[in-house]
Amino acid sequence: MSSSEQSIQRDAEQMQQWLAGDFDTTSVASFKPGPGIAKLDLKFDIDELRKCYFELQKHVENLGSGFHALALTRRPGVEVPEPYDLVGRFWTRTDDTYQEYARDEMVDESLFTEFNPLFKDTYFEEVHKQLIARFPIGRMRVLKKDIYNCNSWHRDPEPRLHIPIISNPGSLFIVNHHCTHLPADGSVYFTDTRGYHTALNGGEDPRVHIVAALPYEGAMLTDEQVASQNF
Repeated sequence: MSSSEQSIQRDAEQMQQWLAGDFDTTSVASFKPGPGIAKLDLKFDIDELRKCYFELQKHVENLGSGFHALALTRRPGVEVPEPYDLVGRFWTRTDDTYQEYARDEMVDESLFTEFNPLFKDTYFEEVHKQLIARFPIGRMRVLKKDIYNCNSWHRDPEPRLHIPIISNPGSLFIVNHHCTHLPADGSVYFTDTRGYHTALNGGEDPRVHIVAALPYEGAMLTDEQVASQNF
């Protein structure tokens, strides 16, 4: 048998093995921890989260490209968010050279220590109190992602917490190539977004998460550190 015939036979046999195996349609509807993503013990009331969001959604800003944000924390005394208060530095690879490029401005997350008084006495304030009792918290935002929408493939200076408020089975989070769904049941998820990641909403309803930066001293990447990691 020639090498070409052997290759054809191997491919045909392998395909039969794949087709004979089980296929999975259920586990994708639940959370599966993996490298850079885990679920905390902390949990909030999902009904209160949704009630609060619906009451405050008129304050959500449309930042374009299917991305919407509501700033829950701010730098003390800064009443009107500046453009980079809602976005900020990330690094991305754009082509097959795999060279990293910096985008947007670096944000000092440790400065965002004040909960926005506009949302005082809401359930979001209770969420903030519970988080800062446990972790250093920087920018804390409500982020809405439109239907059939995906973020860029990128990495951030710091890890983050995600608290899904509204989700759907087509809403997925991918970090370090590990893909999973984050159910909106009040759970809090750690995502090490210093690694490459993206979020996508392939569902028919918007996805809404609280996202809180974790500015641990010594754990936030700088441009110099990222440049030294490049190959």
